[in-house]
Formats: sequence, C-alpha cells, structure tokens
Amino acid sequence: MKKPKVAISLDKSLLDQIDSKVDGSIIRSRSQAVEYFLRKGLKESSIDVAVLLIKGEHQGNLLKELKGKSLLRQQIDFFASSGIKTMYIVTQHTPSTTKILLEIDKAPISVKLVQKDVKGNADALISVRDKLHTNFVVMSGDTYNNFDLLRMIKKHLELDKLGTMGLMSIEKASKYGNAVLDGDLIVDFQEKPKSVSSNVVNAGIYVFKPEVFELFDNVKSLEGDLFPRLARIKQLIGFFTHGEYRHFG
Repeated sequence: MKKPKVAISLDKSLLDQIDSKVDGSIIRSRSQAVEYFLRKGLKESSIDVAVLLIKGEHQGNLLKELKGKSLLRQQIDFFASSGIKTMYIVTQHTPSTTKILLEIDKAPISVKLVQKDVKGNADALISVRDKLHTNFVVMSGDTYNNFDLLRMIKKHLELDKLGTMGLMSIEKASKYGNAVLDGDLIVDFQEKPKSVSSNVVNAGIYVFKPEVFELFDNVKSLEGDLFPRLARIKQLIGFFTHGEYRHFG
C-alpha cells in the first residue's frame, strides 16, 4: 500500500535523536523511525474500565462504613478520581444486593452489577471478558486502597507487560500473597506461603492487558494460578502503592 508523503519541520536536536534510532535492521530509515515513534506516542495512554470482584457471601463488607461512607462508595470515588468511567461489580445475588444497588444509584461513574454463579475469582473475571477490550483495572472487593492509581497505570502502559500487581511491604506477610521481585518484575509469587521469603505482598489491585485471558486455561484463582504463571514467563510487573490499605473480612 502506497503511503502518502507529508512535509514537516522538526527541531535539529529532535531530528538528531530520531536519526540515532536508525539501526539499519529494525528501524531502517528516518521515515520509519518517525512513523514508529508516532505510533508509540499515540498508543493508549489511559485506562477507563475497572472490575470489582466480590463473593456474594462477602457483600456485607461493601456496606461497612469507612470515613463516613460505605466501603463501596469509597471504592467508586477512588476509581472516579483516577479517570475510571465504567466499573463492573462481579458478584452473586444475595439479600444484600438491593442495598448494593442503592449505593451505586447516584455514583459519579457508570457502575454495573454483574451477577454470576462462578467458582473462583478467575471465573468471575472471565464472566466479563467480552466487556474488556482494552487495558483494565481489577480490585478485590473486600479491600480499601487509596493511592496514586494513575502512576500505576502509567507504569503498566510503559512497561507493556500482561499484568501489573499493586504491592505493599508488611511485617506479617504469611497471611497475604507473597511476591519476589527482580527489579520491576515479579519473578515468583506464592499465595499465603507457609514460609515467608519476602515481606512484599499483594495489595489486591491489578492492571491487565486484555491478552491476559489467553492464559486462563485451567485457571480458577488469580492468586493461586494466574499470578505464578505470569511470573514464570516474566509478564508480571510490581508496583508499590505507598498509600492507604485495609482488608475487610
């Protein structure tokens, strides 16, 4: 296909930087270098979809008060402040469902309740796969997180791996998923190990590329099945949240 030609003016120092990327093999010309970096710069630079995963039996946690609001409203406000426009709550029908619907009625973003009978949080996430066509955020519904999610999203997009996991450092790490890092990469992950090899643990919030679903064969648990698999193939990034965290339940 013939490409249209355009004429543009560039600063000399910028042109020198572009020329320095021409290696004769991967990038073979100045035109190809300009096209490559334009495409890279125009790639998705934000994420606007989040998924909250909560077991039906734990729905009561969403209604618990935290700082004058329900946990669910705190979670919605957290996502809204980070540019999220659509949030899916994946759960099962319980007597608390009506109260959940009342809580999301006046949310500042679009919040949709998806009721599915599933086995494990991986199955719960798969149930909304057809709604997740771009990068998306996932958070455990019984956790409160308050940190700079935009920085986590930025790191996820820049490093271009299948998944990014929110991390925190605590003293009693055996109650949480235990992560071992090599630079930014999580190279090993154990869900609630008997012996602790690291005090770096899972904060219950993640960012994924939609291609991650290709690894969901025989996966029932994100923590027990998916994360160790991503770590083995070096496709899981760690991000320290350095914010507020609380686990309910």
